[in-house]
Amino acid sequence: MRDLVVAGGGPVGLVTSLYAARAGLDVQVVEPRRGVIDKACGEGLMPAAVAGLVDLGVRLQGHRIDGIRYVDPRTDVQARFRHGPGRGVARTELHDALLDAVRATGIEVAHRSVTCVEDRGDHVLVDGEPARYLVAADGLHSPVRRLLGLEAPAGVGRRYGLRCHVETVPWTSFVEVHWSPLGEAYVTPVGEDRVGVAVLGHRGRFEDLLAGISTLAPRLLGLPRSRVRGAGPLRQRSSARVRGRSLLVGDAAGYVDALTGEGIAVGVAQARAAVAAVVAEDPASYERSWRRVTRRHDLLTRGLLTVTRHRSLRTRIVPAAAALPRIFEMAVNELARPA
Repeated sequence: MRDLVVAGGGPVGLVTSLYAARAGLDVQVVEPRRGVIDKACGEGLMPAAVAGLVDLGVRLQGHRIDGIRYVDPRTDVQARFRHGPGRGVARTELHDALLDAVRATGIEVAHRSVTCVEDRGDHVLVDGEPARYLVAADGLHSPVRRLLGLEAPAGVGRRYGLRCHVETVPWTSFVEVHWSPLGEAYVTPVGEDRVGVAVLGHRGRFEDLLAGISTLAPRLLGLPRSRVRGAGPLRQRSSARVRGRSLLVGDAAGYVDALTGEGIAVGVAQARAAVAAVVAEDPASYERSWRRVTRRHDLLTRGLLTVTRHRSLRTRIVPAAAALPRIFEMAVNELARPA
């Protein structure tokens, strides 16, 4: 009987399998898609994510990130990371590096979908095959979350993300967040001649949303771009993170918004906590660990989202940060530090 099956071969699922293998567990990843998977993503790794991935032996290409800069038509303000640099890495390059690490570790990847989960008390049956535990890391719209009966209503005001790559030399080593009345655009250097541009907001075409961001659209005018990829709705909830011997990690466990750009760092911390609970034979403890590693991110993201829902307040975010640069720097580094 295997120790652990990980449903989902995206970054957080692969990180979970690497932590499991390091702990001496017999682990299998189940993922229906083959090869490198692309998706809409901000592509900026916070210092905590970089540290976690490097510790797992994952080679990271891309571009150094030194901090976060907020920009609007009137002013801008930046905060430098105190806990080492982050990294801008294209999603495909990150996934490829993780797959290399998984192959080097000898972890089996089975290309199929998980369609049935049965908890038998002392083990779980995953499509009829026994395992001691199951970790679901199958993304925002997690099928396994639904199979386990852990789906919860997400509420209203849900947002979407759109991302493309633009061929241009990065003009800064900071992730720039350009604010407009209707959404935000994130510019992340991901190579020596390429930046990722992700737009967050309500439904709309990438070109239309970008055109409304006056601090960025003129700079990108006429530059070659990749195809646009989308994700959403971003807001997802689960009623719990543990059911019997099944645990949820990453976006499958619930997601607030991409506004603070800490998704991979939080996912790495959740993966580490889930494996620790499995090793301790105490799956219920993961619920407490999940809340601990997620609380800081959720509180800051929810607070900022609450403010951004009011158009009059959105226009004050960057001026307020510029007026209180030390507070802005503290908030950025609170997100950037290890969980």
